[in-house]
Amino acid sequence: MPFRYRIRKYYSHSSLTRKLASLLVAESVLAFFPIKAYAQTQTTAAEAIVTGEAIPTPTPYDNWREMRQHIMPEVSGTEITVTKKATVIKLEQQPPIENNDLQEEFVKAPGLLVTEQHTPGQFNFSYRGLGNPQESEFITVLMDGVPLMSDWIGFPTLYYLPFPQSVSEIQFIRGGSSLLYGPEPAPAINFVTKRPPLGSPGDFYTEQVGGPYGLYTTYNVIEEAAGPLEFRLDGGYARADGQRDHSAYDLWQTDLYVAYRPDEHQLLDLEFHASRFDGDDPGRLSIAQFEENPNQSTTPFNKDWVDRYSAVLRYERDFGDGWLFQGKGWYTHQEIDTLGLPFLVDQNFNNGGIDLRMRKNWGDATIFKGSTLTFGGVAYHGDGPYNQQFATPDTHRDDDTGLIRVDQDRESDYQAIFFENIFRLGKFHIVPSFRLDHEHVEVDEIISPFAGGPGQRPLATPSADHWVPLWGVGLGNDFGDRNETYFSASSGWRPTRWFDISSPFQNIAPGHPSDPFHSLDFELGVHGTPLRGFWYDVGAFWMLFDNRTETRQFSTTEFVIANTGSTRHRGLEGELSYDFLARFQHPPVPQPLAVDEKNVIDKNPAPVPGALEKFRPLQLVLFTNVQFLDATFSESDIPDQVGNTPAFAPDFLWKGGISFRKEQCFNIMLSAVYVSEQFWSDANVAAAPFPGAPPTPAKLPAYAVVDLSGEYYITKNLRVFGGISNLTDEKYYSRVFFNGSIEPAPRLSGYAGASFKF
Repeated sequence: MPFRYRIRKYYSHSSLTRKLASLLVAESVLAFFPIKAYAQTQTTAAEAIVTGEAIPTPTPYDNWREMRQHIMPEVSGTEITVTKKATVIKLEQQPPIENNDLQEEFVKAPGLLVTEQHTPGQFNFSYRGLGNPQESEFITVLMDGVPLMSDWIGFPTLYYLPFPQSVSEIQFIRGGSSLLYGPEPAPAINFVTKRPPLGSPGDFYTEQVGGPYGLYTTYNVIEEAAGPLEFRLDGGYARADGQRDHSAYDLWQTDLYVAYRPDEHQLLDLEFHASRFDGDDPGRLSIAQFEENPNQSTTPFNKDWVDRYSAVLRYERDFGDGWLFQGKGWYTHQEIDTLGLPFLVDQNFNNGGIDLRMRKNWGDATIFKGSTLTFGGVAYHGDGPYNQQFATPDTHRDDDTGLIRVDQDRESDYQAIFFENIFRLGKFHIVPSFRLDHEHVEVDEIISPFAGGPGQRPLATPSADHWVPLWGVGLGNDFGDRNETYFSASSGWRPTRWFDISSPFQNIAPGHPSDPFHSLDFELGVHGTPLRGFWYDVGAFWMLFDNRTETRQFSTTEFVIANTGSTRHRGLEGELSYDFLARFQHPPVPQPLAVDEKNVIDKNPAPVPGALEKFRPLQLVLFTNVQFLDATFSESDIPDQVGNTPAFAPDFLWKGGISFRKEQCFNIMLSAVYVSEQFWSDANVAAAPFPGAPPTPAKLPAYAVVDLSGEYYITKNLRVFGGISNLTDEKYYSRVFFNGSIEPAPRLSGYAGASFKF
């Protein structure tokens, strides 16, 4: 007997009560009459066979859609992430993130420590106690696979992040990130920017936001992807007077994406990104000043300027038979000017690179079916001249009339080759990896306060050159209903920087360059989605961070940077997410119905199962993640250092929240971050930032930050939204500098706005 399809919706959308009532009635009927109903179905309808194309996936065990909401695909383009910890943060699942609220932006990143400042001129992250979070020097940060650091090798600091509105997801990769992206031990944070939807005839979007302390933000987009050409242009501006005295800022950003698809197997695109930041620097406080008034400024004339411009050219091609090529080349210019009396520092960075990667799926018709090989190479060059001159409160960033104290030319070079392979044996997989990195850094001293003068050493051109082999082994096994165990052992490294061979702040003896830091990381865990709407990932880690640098006296006037420190980091990391309403939400599916045998042609066929779009269920999602950390110095030449806890290594870091949402309708999210007390220096002792000031306690006090945000669609294209940051008005600080000076964290604030699309 022929059949036709009918799309069947289980619940009306008038109210949640009606949905639940309908569900209870349906479950009651099925509970009493399951066998009878099944028998009647079998007697009134013949068997129907439905054919259709399966949705393609990179690997046989990579089509679990719920998992893709939390982790990256096992093979993502030309990158293998299976057996690595590769969390994905889908920003579309959160209300709009405004007012530089990085705690809310990374609330789903387990173990990532965010230390806040009042202006978005630099960004400070750390992980598992691996170094000071200042300017994120121990973390690799990328945008669409292109490094965002000032100089990838010589000065790996973070002075730029894209507006959250321009980002579709954030990839948070640990346990082998150095094998994918090279320098820095872990993690790698990759911002994946938005692209125009294929087939889009043309859209315009505008967003306007206001708030206290003079906050105003605007973000605007125009995009189109009709035919072989794709286009997206966005522009944003943010400004605020700031909570603290002398903490106003202005930030401009724009992004251009133009792409051409000759056919369905090729993509050629050109991107341009520009950003400009002008901001005041309110300075640091002693603990007494913080207790008295955390909003006061101690540096009413200091300012920061950051300009960044970059261009990226990409080409992708699917050659068929499992072969995929992805290549990109980029150039970046970044200028950082800092007025910190009595000096004006000017740093200009010009760098670029090329990254070529291939992927080959192989093993069909063998016991290794579903296996994948990836390989490629990277080449990079950068230069970053450094100039420091004496200044006055009236000095502007372009002023070059001051007496020069430091003048250096600095260069860095980096190359790498790498390969990884997945060997699949049924549900078991092995991932061996190898990467060979090479770095060369050099500083040419032109003017130095420590050299070239009477009684001083001669000016020098110190350099360092290192070859660093990296390796990794990953094991995984799929079991049960959408679960996987994973294990990985991998090595990583932190490069020798320009400041490690010639510093503007201390007299480093030439001819004694330090070596890179080395890391050895073990991860063992299990994750999966065994129930509808439920995700978990629980794992233990153990990491050795060896060859840490320590400053040692070389002579009465000179120092050397020696690799005499080692730390051990171990602990437990876990995350959970559960949608309490998932079991009550069912997408419409094609249902076979008996029809007249003469009606053998369906003029309006329904899509095959899995091809239905725009199903937007009601969701009540509880999410949480936690890190327990035990870190200690195991080796050091510094007296009494062994046994100390590294700086910024809290024993306990928890993040979580609850979200009630319906896509394109509303979203309300309450989130929180709790950080236990932690030392701010490796010495684990109190220190006074200046003579006469009381010492800053050795430990930062524990703190908790709560955020509330929401959005509501008045119409399909008109949306209102708002939020409150630091809902409980917690008075705390998360940044302490080497001398014990404090930078207070932002207090209670909020915002409200609207967006329109047409």
